[in-house]
Parts: sequence; C-alpha cells; structure tokens
Amino acid sequence: MSATAPPEAVAPVIPAVMDLLRRRRHGLALGALVVLATAAYSLLGLVKFATFRATTFDLVIFDQAVRGYAGFGAPTEPSVGMQYGMGMDFIQLADHFSPIVALLAPLYWLGGGPQSLIVAQAVLFALAAIPIWHYAERRLGAVPAHLVAVAYAVSWPIAQAAGFDFHEAAFVPLLSAIMIERFDARRPLLGVLAAAGLLLVKEDMGLLLAGFGMYLVVTRRRLEGVAFILFSLGALVMIRSVLMPLAGASTTGFHWAYGNWGATLGEVAVAILRDPLGALAQSVSPMVKVNTLAFLLWPMALTALLSPLTLAAVPLVAERFLADRPQWWEAGHHYNAFIVAILVCAGVDGAARLAKRFPERGVATHWAVAVCLIGLTLVPRFELGKLLDPGYYDGEPHIAAAREAVTMVPDGVIVEAANNVGPALTARTTVLLWGPQGYDAPWVVADVARWSYPFGDFGAQQRRVDEALANGYRKVFDRDGYIVLNRPS
Repeated sequence: MSATAPPEAVAPVIPAVMDLLRRRRHGLALGALVVLATAAYSLLGLVKFATFRATTFDLVIFDQAVRGYAGFGAPTEPSVGMQYGMGMDFIQLADHFSPIVALLAPLYWLGGGPQSLIVAQAVLFALAAIPIWHYAERRLGAVPAHLVAVAYAVSWPIAQAAGFDFHEAAFVPLLSAIMIERFDARRPLLGVLAAAGLLLVKEDMGLLLAGFGMYLVVTRRRLEGVAFILFSLGALVMIRSVLMPLAGASTTGFHWAYGNWGATLGEVAVAILRDPLGALAQSVSPMVKVNTLAFLLWPMALTALLSPLTLAAVPLVAERFLADRPQWWEAGHHYNAFIVAILVCAGVDGAARLAKRFPERGVATHWAVAVCLIGLTLVPRFELGKLLDPGYYDGEPHIAAAREAVTMVPDGVIVEAANNVGPALTARTTVLLWGPQGYDAPWVVADVARWSYPFGDFGAQQRRVDEALANGYRKVFDRDGYIVLNRPS
C-alpha cells in the first residue's frame, strides 16, 4: 500500500488550507489594528490624567461608582450627591442608569483606579472594530472591511470620547456593533444579548433599540422589529419611571432638558406628535446641529443616508437635538460615540447597495479607500490629533504646582477639589467637587489662577477661598494659583 495520498484526495485540502491562511492573515491585521487603537486611546486619556486635564465631573464620578461595586457595596457617588444636595450616599443609578459599569469592578480588585477606567474604555472602543470588520467583510469583502475598520478606529466621535475622561458610552459601540452584525448574519441570539446589555448602559438606550426595531420592520423582519420596539420602549419607561426613582431620582431624573415640550416623557411624546414640523425645525436650529449632523454623515461619504439602518441612530439624535442643552448639540464630548458604530455600519450597507447597482465599477473598494482617507484627514481636527503635538505631553507650567498640592492632602480624608485636581486624589480620598457651595470638608484644594467648573465667574473662586479662611481654614500650600486649605479639627 502506498503511503502517498492520491492527488484527488489532496486537492480538496488545498483550498481549505489557503482559506485558513487568508483568514489568519486578516485576523492578524485586525488584531494589530485593535492593539494600536487601544494604545492610542489609552495614551490620549492617560496623558490627560497625568497632566491634570482630566476632570472630577466625570472621571471621579465613575471611579467612585465602580469603587463601590468593587467593595460589594452600593455604587455611591459622593461628588454628585453633594452637588445635587442629596448627600454623600447618593447612588449612581439615580443619576444615570448604568449598572453595566459593575463589570469593571475586578480592575479595582487588582489595585486599579481611574487610570484603569481610561484603559478599559480604550479597550472597549477598540474591540468594536472586530464586529464592524465582520459586518463589512460580509457586505464588501475583506480588504474594504479593513479600511472601514481603520475609518472607525480614527473616527472623531471615538476620539472625542476617548479624550474626555471615562463614560458609560464606552460599552455602546461594541454592543451595538455586535447586535447589528449578528442580526445581519441571521444569528440573532448574541445580538439579542448585546441589546439586553445596552439597556444596562444608560437609561435612554431603549431609544436606540426602538430605532433598531424600526430598521428591522423596514427590512421585512416585522415580528422581530415590533418585538424590539415594544420591549425597548417598555424598558425605557420602567427604567426611568420605576427603577431610577427607587434609587433616588425623580420621575424625570436629574437631567431633564425638555421643559419647552413637557414635564414628563408622555407629555413630550404627545407634544411632538401634535407638532412634528416644530420638532423637525428645532432639530436643525441653531446651525450647530446641522454642523454636527454633517460631521456625523460625512466620514462615511454620506452613504449612511442610503441605508435604513440609519433609523437606529435617529431617536438618540432627536433626544439630543430637541433638548435645551447646547452641549448636547455639539461635536465635542462623548455623546456621538453612542451612535458611531451604527452610522459606520449604515455607511457600509449604503455602499453595498451602491455596489449592487453598479457591479462593474469597483464601488466597494473605492468607497472604502475614500472613507479611510476622510477619517485620517479629520484626525488633526479632533482629540486624536493631539497625540501628534509634542507639546501635548508636557502639559502647562502650573502642573508641577498641582502635583505638589495634591501631596499635601493626607489619605482617607474628604476633600473639596478643583475640577481638574479631583482625579489625582480620588484613589486615596473621598473627592467632592469644589464649587460655589461649600461642604465644610476638612480639606480643600482650590485653583484661583484659572477658571474652574462649576463656578459662574472667575472672581467667585478667590471669594470662596477668602470665605474659607475667614471661617477658620488655614492655608497650608499656595503656588501658581493652587491653594490647599485645612480646617483644624
């Protein structure tokens, strides 16, 4: 008997081996992108932390909540509770319904702190490139999918979120991309689990799921779509009207911003149904809202407009644009990270539809190259561009004084700290936000040389220090505007 297999037995193995090698090559490329993106996002956030650009609102807020979970206790936020007049035992779930952050508690068992939250956020943002790649590979092919993954990784919504402390938004790109990709693959079980996870991210995630339900209905998956809509809206009402009030919030929460439409969710819904044109007009005025929409759609070369998947992003955009909070309308901060994965996948879907219409023109590859280049050209304009500036790593001259000031505060105490100082103290003290209202904490770290949130005017900061000195505090440090005060016991 010959030990050599006949050619007809070997032939079927060759394509399988080649496919395995091809898959491994693409997997290595995608893995390298995830690692590089994680490193870039981490560096951006950690440099801000080290140079006193991170803030008490919001990095300290989440550090306190996760620290509570890590100690198998309530996720209390003394910094927020005192700011709201609710006391030191204020529970994070009353502020924003984000129980998913409890998943980060093991980082604190290993000795982590606010820096570990920054790195965890970077990892979560970067991992979303994997389901996005699989979605794009199925629609456009492997090489265009890599370009789309790069476009996502350098996208400005992710850059802005990675450069602004830590937020619950870190979980949304990954979970929403998994949901979209798994439903597209007609294997919805993991997609449903991802959708359930989204409801644990923030109290308004039911709007995202309702939008995804509308997409399913439009794409003739009516039963699934209606189920998504009904369940997500029911969950939205349950979370806002029952669970958050149980934790200590009012029925509208602490961030109600729709007084021009109504005092409750129901009143707002009725008012919009009565005046849809007025709602539409408010959604595009003032012009900053139009600018934000343009920035959201342009990175995918506008092809998201060709996809019904864009419907999934509409409710969250409407929620922001109908509010009376200007900071919700802008391209800054972290708000657009909630919808970036949706819009990237919608852009892929739109490009795939174009490619089907013009099959012989290389639409998919050309489009993928274009969106990758667009993303790269936008990098200098947003937070990731700071990594290219050598001066970003040095910080301001006053940073040395800030570092010395925090060393004057002993471990285990309660301290009112300026917004940019709190993150450096939260791992070893209980930080409250230093502001116009004093909390009689035994230690205060003030900044009278630069404006500090939440003061309304710069002069009020010096007046607060003067009042504290008049009320028995003593000055133990004063350099470059940083003043450390202590009230003798």
